[in-house]
Amino acid sequence: MRPSRDVVRLLGPDDREAFLALTAQDPVVNVFVDYRARVTNLDPRWLGGEVWGRFEGVELVAACHMGANLVPVQCTPDDVWRFGERALDRVRATATILGEHSVVAALWDEVGGRWPSPREARWRQPHLQIDTEPAVAPDPEVRVTRPADLSAVYPACVAMYTEEVGVSPESSGGRDHYRARVQQLMARGWSFARFDETGRVVFKAEVACATPYAAQVQGVFVDPDRRGEGLAVSGMAAVVDLVRDRIAPTVSLYVNEWNLPARAAYERVGFTETARFATLMF
Repeated sequence: MRPSRDVVRLLGPDDREAFLALTAQDPVVNVFVDYRARVTNLDPRWLGGEVWGRFEGVELVAACHMGANLVPVQCTPDDVWRFGERALDRVRATATILGEHSVVAALWDEVGGRWPSPREARWRQPHLQIDTEPAVAPDPEVRVTRPADLSAVYPACVAMYTEEVGVSPESSGGRDHYRARVQQLMARGWSFARFDETGRVVFKAEVACATPYAAQVQGVFVDPDRRGEGLAVSGMAAVVDLVRDRIAPTVSLYVNEWNLPARAAYERVGFTETARFATLMF
């Protein structure tokens, strides 16, 4: 019989500091949920979901972010059953389950028989980070994008998303929402690109979320016609410099295990692997 001495409950604004202390146990891996807590104050109205926590006495020892992204926080594989029933309540609202590989696998063992099968399962994604100057020279032509760049940046974002996810972000009426997200990142100074002489984006990347400790990079893209020229290596070196100078001291990302060219590029820049993630997409 599973133990029941602990308490699992919904977290709210009064739990913010305890939750941030929990995420601070691994602030780079936990950058997404840390960021979400800071911008929403753990208020379900702003979260678009809920965060549940497990307490031993008065100490918060594990949690689970349950929204469009379902993300275990400082969980062990033995923790996830405590959140399983609550995760089932989110089945129709969750697009992605994401987290440390062994924990996501344990959660899927708990709920998989009662969820629809994932559209795609990426089980062993290296999580990489760098907190030093890049090991190669940065591309001096990579810069922070400006609002006037939207007409060039947006098509590159759509192309990257479609190639990576297998579905266009503009499908099912999603164009306005996705365009607004791209504009939001640009307005924050979280969008970076290199343009060719015609004004076309040939390299780009964005920061998806950031805290005082770390920034997570997403959407790394090289125009298909320019691949093989080393743009990803020098471009990511420039992104590392820009992010560490302007946003956070550590830069992180996670990459598909099978994407050997990208992994080789990140290794040349100086990224090192610190964990393995899993992503289940529905």
